[in-house]
Amino acid sequence: MQLRRLKLRFRRDFRKRKKQVEGIGLQAESQLERNFFRRFDSLLKVRRFAGTWMLLVILLIGCVVAQTRGLGGYYQTLQPAPGGIYTEGILGSYTDANPVYATGEVDQAVSRLIFAGLLKYNDKNQLSGDLAQSWYAQDDGKQYVVHLRPNLTWQDGQPLTANDVVFTFQVIQSPDAQSPLQSSWQGVTVTATDSQTVVFTLPNPLASFPYSLTTGIIPQHLLGSIPMDQMRSAAFNTTKPVGAGPFVLKDLEVAGDTPQTREEQIALRPFRNYWAGRPLLDSFVVHAFTTQQLMLNSFKHQNINAMVGLSSLPQNLAKDSSVQAYQMPLTAGNYVFFKTSSGVLADAKVRQALVQGADPSAIIGQLGYPTTPVDEPLLRKQLAYDAKYRQLGYDQAAAAKELTADGWIPGANGIRYKKNLPLTFNLFAQDTTEYSMVTRRLAQEWQSLGVDVQVHLQSGTDLQPTLESHSYDALLYGISIGVDPDVFVYWDSSQADIRAAGRLNFSEYKSSTADTALEAGRTRTDPTLRVIKYGPFLQSWQQDAPALGLYQPRFLYVTRGPVSGLSEHTINTDTGRYDNVQNWEIREIPTTVKQ
Repeated sequence: MQLRRLKLRFRRDFRKRKKQVEGIGLQAESQLERNFFRRFDSLLKVRRFAGTWMLLVILLIGCVVAQTRGLGGYYQTLQPAPGGIYTEGILGSYTDANPVYATGEVDQAVSRLIFAGLLKYNDKNQLSGDLAQSWYAQDDGKQYVVHLRPNLTWQDGQPLTANDVVFTFQVIQSPDAQSPLQSSWQGVTVTATDSQTVVFTLPNPLASFPYSLTTGIIPQHLLGSIPMDQMRSAAFNTTKPVGAGPFVLKDLEVAGDTPQTREEQIALRPFRNYWAGRPLLDSFVVHAFTTQQLMLNSFKHQNINAMVGLSSLPQNLAKDSSVQAYQMPLTAGNYVFFKTSSGVLADAKVRQALVQGADPSAIIGQLGYPTTPVDEPLLRKQLAYDAKYRQLGYDQAAAAKELTADGWIPGANGIRYKKNLPLTFNLFAQDTTEYSMVTRRLAQEWQSLGVDVQVHLQSGTDLQPTLESHSYDALLYGISIGVDPDVFVYWDSSQADIRAAGRLNFSEYKSSTADTALEAGRTRTDPTLRVIKYGPFLQSWQQDAPALGLYQPRFLYVTRGPVSGLSEHTINTDTGRYDNVQNWEIREIPTTVKQ
C-alpha cells in the first residue's frame, strides 16, 4: 500500500516537472521568436552598416598610404652623393703612366687621372686653365706666357713651380729621352722667368700652340737626377708616378697566368690637395683587359662600372635598362685616304669619280648613332670651314661618265680597264664591326662603277706597320683634328716624306698651293685672316680629291647606370671623358626636398 502511494506521488511530481519544462521551452521559443527571429532583418542591416564603415576605413588607410608614397617623389628624391669605388674596364695593357711617354688607351687613362697639364678642356670643349691660371700670346704669336696658379703642390706634398714645367719640356725635347712628342717641340725654347711664370718662344708664329699645353707636367725633384737615356725605364713611369692631377696611385695588381688572361688593376685614390678640390669618388680603379670578351664578362657580373673600347653596344646590353651608353662626338674625321703617289689612284679623275660614287649619308644611316658628315679636311662649324669647298656629292651616273671620259672602259667581267690596266686597288682598315660595314658598303658602291676593290681588315696591331710604311692603295682611318683648324700634319707635302715624324700625310698629297695656304693659315693669329688664308688649301683639296670624307666618329662610353657629373659633350680624345672627373658621383641617397 505504502509502495503504491509512493509510485503515484512520483508520477504526479514527474508530470508536474514535465509541464514545467514544457512551459520553460514554450517561453524560450517565445523569447527567441520575439528577440532574435523578429530582429534578424535588423541584425543584417546592422552588419551591412558595420561592414560598409569597415570597408571605408580600409579604403581610407589605403589612400593615405598611396598618397604618402606618391607625395614622396615631391618631398624625397634620390640625389647623388660623394663616395663609392668606381671601376673602369679598358682594352689594352698598362706600361707607362708618364705623360711624356703614355700612348696606349690604358696608359693615357692612368696618366690623365694622375697628372695635370697647364691647360685642359671644359665641358664645352674650350681651353681652360688647369695648372695655369692665365696665358696669353705676344710678339704676333711667336711667344706665349703662362702664369701658374698659386700654392700648387705635387701629390707628395712638394711645391710645383715653373721649373717643373721647364723640366717637363726639356725631357720631351731631348732625343735621348725618346719621347713620341719630341718632334712637335723642336725649336721651342721654354724658360721660367720666376717661380710662377713660364715663357714659350717659338721659331715661327703658331696660332694652334696653346692646344699643345694640355700635356701632363712631371716633377723635377723626382726625375731631375735621372739621365735622359734612362728616363724611359724609370720606376716612376709605372709603379711610382707622382703628379698633380685629381688622383694618386694607390696600388697595382696583376692577375692571370697567360698573356691572354692577363688582367691589370690600377687603383687610385683622391688627391686631397688637387687645385680644383678633392674628387668626390672614394676610389677610381682602371681595370685593363686583353680581350673584349673578358671585359664584357666582368661587366655582366658587375665587377666593373664602365667599359672603354667597344665600337658598338652588344644587343643584350642594349636591352638592359640599367646600362647607360654615352655617345660623345669626337673632333675627328673618318676618311678614305687615297694614295696619290702611285697606282691607279694617282689619277685625280679616278679619285674624283670614287668620291662621287660613294654615298656617305647611307653609311651614316647604318652606323646606329647620330653623327655629323665630314666633307672637307676641316670639320663643320670649325674656323675656316667653307661650304662651297665641300667634296663632290653622291652621283653615280656622273661618276661613271667621269671614268669613261678618262679612258676607263668596262670590260666583259664588269671591271673597267685603261690600256689593259684594270681599275683595281687595295683598301685597308682596322677589323672592327663598324669599319667592316663601311668598307663593305664602299666596295659595293664602287663595284657598281666597275671598280674592283680588295678589302683588307687588320687587327690594330697588324694595321700599325701598314700605317707606318704606307703599304696600301687606300686607307679607311680616323684622324684627330681637334678644335683648331691647323691640319698641317695631314696634308702638307713635307709630312709625306718618309723622314717626317709620324708621316701622317696618309694620302701622300702634294700641292704647292695647299702647302702655302696651310703654312699661312697656321702662322696667323687673327681669326678673320686665318679664314682667308686657308681658302686656297680647301679649294685645292676639293679639286684634287686626295681623300673621301665620311663622318665624325664618336667615343662610346658604357656604364652601369648614370654617372652624375659625366655628360655627353664633344671631346678631342678618348680621355676627354675625364674633363670633369673630380665631380663624378655614383652613389645615390634619399634626400628631403624643402618646399
